[in-house]
Amino acid sequence: MKAKQIMTQNVATIRASATITDAVKLMRFKELRCLIVEPRIPGDAYGIITETDIASKVVACGKDPKKVRVYEVMSKPCIVVNPDLEIEYVARLFANTGIWRAPVIQGELLGIISVTDIILKGEFIETPKISFLQKELQRSISNARVISATYGAQSKDAEEAWNLVDDIEAELGFYGAVMPTIPVKDEYDEERHLAALG
Repeated sequence: MKAKQIMTQNVATIRASATITDAVKLMRFKELRCLIVEPRIPGDAYGIITETDIASKVVACGKDPKKVRVYEVMSKPCIVVNPDLEIEYVARLFANTGIWRAPVIQGELLGIISVTDIILKGEFIETPKISFLQKELQRSISNARVISATYGAQSKDAEEAWNLVDDIEAELGFYGAVMPTIPVKDEYDEERHLAALG
């Protein structure tokens, strides 16, 4: 699944010059945990202000929310997510950066994705990424063998088919799957070599 399939489209924006009081009122009214801070001019970065920012930088310090501006506690630029990014990578991004949510942007603000979206809307229970990739790997190996037998092991089609196998193996390795010590393509080449000798 991709970020755009599970993101929340109910996003509210606020200006950096607004007060924390304005931000809290908007968050309460919209029942949101964060607000996206609008770019000041075209080409400017988006920002984000979260409930944690407000609690830790305003409430915990005893500051007057009517006198503190959003720009004083927001994060800018904020980490953004491409709508076509797969949720496993979004989860990894969140884990690596310690954030809980990020705006989904492609030229414009499309939505917001959070850890909650990943947990509640993701299909990782039904279709774990490693299981999916292992099935894809088996299909790709079968396909590469057929193409090699049909068009020749040195053909461009065979090379592309085996490159796909290599890519899937690499992605499985990235996710921590136990990989064979010899790449599948090398095994196939060895089989062909032994068959030619025998």
